[in-house]
Amino acid sequence: MPQVEIKVPNIGESINEVIIIKLKAEGSWVKEGDLVVTIESDKISVEITAEQSGIIKQWNCKEGDEVGIGTSIGVIEVSEQPGTAAAQATTAQPQNQLKNSPAAEKMIAEAGIEQTSISASGKAGRITKADVISKLESLNTQIPDSTQPKQSMQAKPAVSSQQIRGEERVRITKLRQRIAERLKESQNTAALLTTFNEIDMSRTIELRTEYKESFNKKHGVKLGFMSFFVKATIVGLQEIPRVNASIEGHDIVYKNYCDIGIAVGTDKGLIVPVLRNAQLLSVLEIESKIAEFGQKARNGSLAIDEITGGTFTISNGGVYGSLISTPIINPPQSAILGMHVIQKRPVAINDKIEIRPMMYVALSYDHRLIDGKEAVTFLCRIKECIEDPRRMLINM
Repeated sequence: MPQVEIKVPNIGESINEVIIIKLKAEGSWVKEGDLVVTIESDKISVEITAEQSGIIKQWNCKEGDEVGIGTSIGVIEVSEQPGTAAAQATTAQPQNQLKNSPAAEKMIAEAGIEQTSISASGKAGRITKADVISKLESLNTQIPDSTQPKQSMQAKPAVSSQQIRGEERVRITKLRQRIAERLKESQNTAALLTTFNEIDMSRTIELRTEYKESFNKKHGVKLGFMSFFVKATIVGLQEIPRVNASIEGHDIVYKNYCDIGIAVGTDKGLIVPVLRNAQLLSVLEIESKIAEFGQKARNGSLAIDEITGGTFTISNGGVYGSLISTPIINPPQSAILGMHVIQKRPVAINDKIEIRPMMYVALSYDHRLIDGKEAVTFLCRIKECIEDPRRMLINM
């Protein structure tokens, strides 16, 4: 019967190894295009699909293994779907259609595991209670209470201190390892310094409130604050080009384009998709790309070229409630802008105390390249543009 190897694809020029995150169970029938394995690199998660329909005969690895690009990690035995006339003539009955012991069936249902992932030791390939317990122990999963011996009302087991003070050991993902390496590299290499300012968000909030419904109705995209900050950032980068530059050896590399990274938090860590040539994008195009990046980041479908490069980064800790922070630059970039939560505070306006929606902003920068004057001037340009968005329309 013909077989097809499942190999780790080339997912990026600088990526040599990946970690196996999730495997479809051996013995499962898959059709062409079905997801069979999920892998993760230090930059992105990738789903590998079946090249042909058939049964997953074996895996040459297990979840958590680190494997190289091009490695053969499994085999699909090409066949028709079980249950069809062609399949009945060429394949055996799938394991999950065999009648297992009632105790085993109950444990499988309560534990929520796939039958095809359990090695059967019973007669004619039946799964026994012992098989299920063995599988749960290998997964370090608690065995369902219904399978434990019943205790009398007078003999309730005491809860030990060991049960209360439990621990769980989880392997650090490749993505989290890379994030840690890059952040530490940034601290060890760059002369990091952070300057702060605060912005009165009143006018930008008024403008957004006035147009957000009609903007969404016309374009099908929500109008957020990020597009305003991207536009303001471009003004600052064009006026203070060193903030958009990088150090390479003994050279300063100035960029005449603005590839702005927008930090997005996911369950697996921070991902920074990049708005290419942001200086050419409209507010609609910026908001559309940000929405697209957010969706892709959540489902792990960002492409390599969407998360590499970047000349400057914006991180919005305000979405999590952060009042103020000191963001760390993403090498080889030389600066990063931190946005924070909008909070109503009393401020002095024309010698009067007023309550205004205020936001603290922070610029972390590499002092080897950017002087304090340049950093403060850049941050002041951000403040001016957000406090009076009309300035960006007339290039002021």
